[in-house]
Amino acid sequence: MEHIDHILVVDDDHGIRTGVVDYLRKNGLRASAAADGRDMMAQLETSAFDLIVLDIMMPGEDGLALCRNLRAGKHRAVPVLLLTARDDETDRIIGLEMGADDYVAKPFSPRELLARIKAVIRRTRMLPPNLRITETSDTISFGQWRLDTTARHLLDADGTVVSLSGAEFRLLRVFLDHPQRVLSRDQLLNLTQGRDAELFDRSIDLMVSRLRQRLRDDAREQAYIKTVRSEGYVFSMPVTVHGDAP
Repeated sequence: MEHIDHILVVDDDHGIRTGVVDYLRKNGLRASAAADGRDMMAQLETSAFDLIVLDIMMPGEDGLALCRNLRAGKHRAVPVLLLTARDDETDRIIGLEMGADDYVAKPFSPRELLARIKAVIRRTRMLPPNLRITETSDTISFGQWRLDTTARHLLDADGTVVSLSGAEFRLLRVFLDHPQRVLSRDQLLNLTQGRDAELFDRSIDLMVSRLRQRLRDDAREQAYIKTVRSEGYVFSMPVTVHGDAP
């Protein structure tokens, strides 16, 4: 049976969430609605979703906090598209830094939202199906480094903290989730930045160079991120995923 993508629409505005759900269903998708974060988490426990449309401006726990919690929990692999009513770019940038895959500003056309949903799902599935995704963890070890996935920073062999920007963290996390796999530049750009690449670095090569500097990885003797001519990059160091802290 052909898979039909299932979308969860989370918005406290009854008219918006029911209108979006109806439009998505009319265009061949499965769609469910949640009025707040608690309802969202309850549905995630009982159903599988291909993408979450998440409103930022909600009473109680807002969309930014919910996005951060999703990325820190067992549902971290589900793509998130944010809805924001603000003209200011701050919420959008913060949302992308917290791991959102894209955003649409209110008021929006249902047609644009549908196009964005399909684009995010398509980007998410760009990687070959056999690429391994690490399970939720507090720490990932590789070489002389440990990545604290909760605090989003690196610790060297002496325990010294090396802070990472949001873009650097996402790029490193992609590499750590897919070690010993050659990833093309297009795959890395889409997985780390989506359509808002201009908010960060336009060049994936520059991002890789910055991450190598953080890892103290010699460009000539690459121990962690190796360049594969005409193909992209590969994270060559073995990776150890530690279990969740109690």
